[in-house]
Amino acid sequence: MHKNIILVAETGSDIPREMAEQLGIYLVPMHVTMGGAILDDGTFPAEDVCAYYDKTGKCPTTSGSTPFDFEKALDEIHAAHPDKKILHLAYSAVTTCSYQSCIVASEGRDYIKSVDTKHVSVGQAAVVLAVKKYLDEHPDATLDEAADYAVKVGLETKMCFIPKNLDYLRAGGRVSNASHIIGTLLSLVPCIEILDGKLTATKKYRGNFKKIVAKLVEEFTTANGLVKDHLYLITTPYLPKEIEEIAEETAKSLGYNNITWLRTGCVITCHGGPGAFGVVGTTK
Repeated sequence: MHKNIILVAETGSDIPREMAEQLGIYLVPMHVTMGGAILDDGTFPAEDVCAYYDKTGKCPTTSGSTPFDFEKALDEIHAAHPDKKILHLAYSAVTTCSYQSCIVASEGRDYIKSVDTKHVSVGQAAVVLAVKKYLDEHPDATLDEAADYAVKVGLETKMCFIPKNLDYLRAGGRVSNASHIIGTLLSLVPCIEILDGKLTATKKYRGNFKKIVAKLVEEFTTANGLVKDHLYLITTPYLPKEIEEIAEETAKSLGYNNITWLRTGCVITCHGGPGAFGVVGTTK
């Protein structure tokens, strides 16, 4: 843990809880609603999201962390570490209320600063973990310096994912029924990129999912000039091991030998569904 600064992010960052605890990163819960029950993200397996959809044909809905969630977390952190500053690296503000909730909870607290990472899921995780590394290497960094670095890393971080099918995007209202039918008939798979904080369909792939995954890894890393020193690959519930192996082999063939796999939690699974795959890296 940095001698001056503690990092806070939402559970929707998909940083594994064990990793967060080891690195001293605090995770504030986002929420998933299923059948009228509002559940804290991270307190149940993402497979439950898939089971609910299979049973009802409806996608669970998601919501951001509330001011109360942040008040509770900030009080706990400040009580345990009264001399430290807090840097909140937020889930994309255009997709959820978490950033604004922390701003509300921060009123009257001069020891906290919030930065919109403009990323979700593993993209947000990549920003948080990069800032953690920066703080480890710069023990005397100020809160403003760390926040400025977070903004820089957020701009350099690139993320995309491809769903196994369009069912969850359709059920969640993110594609029309007509687009869903056409995509299904033609075996078209959209590439969803995070652009300025928004989930944006940028390209469509057609054909066998194994070939699509290999092509995505090659094209996305090359088109964005992702640096070779580290690459995140995203796995999801029910993504076949064979697909993971193809993705990793492709990445290694391109010169990425430092690869970290992170698994999506409940929030992003509600949007991308089971069997989705993604890539996150840094461009200079």
